[in-house]
Amino acid sequence: MEDRRAKPRLSVNLEAVWDGNTGNHPAMITNLSGGGCYLDTVGETRSGEIVCFRVLLPDDDWLYLEGEVRHYVAGVGFGVQFVDLNEEQQHKIEWLLRLAKESGTPVSKISASLVED
Repeated sequence: MEDRRAKPRLSVNLEAVWDGNTGNHPAMITNLSGGGCYLDTVGETRSGEIVCFRVLLPDDDWLYLEGEVRHYVAGVGFGVQFVDLNEEQQHKIEWLLRLAKESGTPVSKISASLVED
C-alpha cells in the first residue's frame, strides 16, 4: 500500500479527548506528524468529518487541535489531517516531534496521563 503522507510520522503515546457528532470520546494518539495524527478510539466518526480534540502534553498543558477525518475503522480509530493550525499549535507539534525523535528508536513512546476537567 502506498503511503500518501507528505510528512514523516513518529510513534507517540499521548492521551486525548475528541469531540465529534456523537459526543465526547477518550482516545490515544499513537502516531504524529506535522500534518496529522492517528487517534486510537472506539468513538464513531466518518471520513470528511471535522473533529475537535485536545491532547495532554508531557508538560501537563493541553493542545487544542482540529482535523479532518481522512480514514476511519469502526472500533479501532481514525486518522486526521490537521486543519487551520495557528503558529502556537505548529510550534507545540514541532516540540512533540522533537521529543519523539530524541526518545530513541521510532517505536519508543512519549507519554502523558489524561486529566479530566
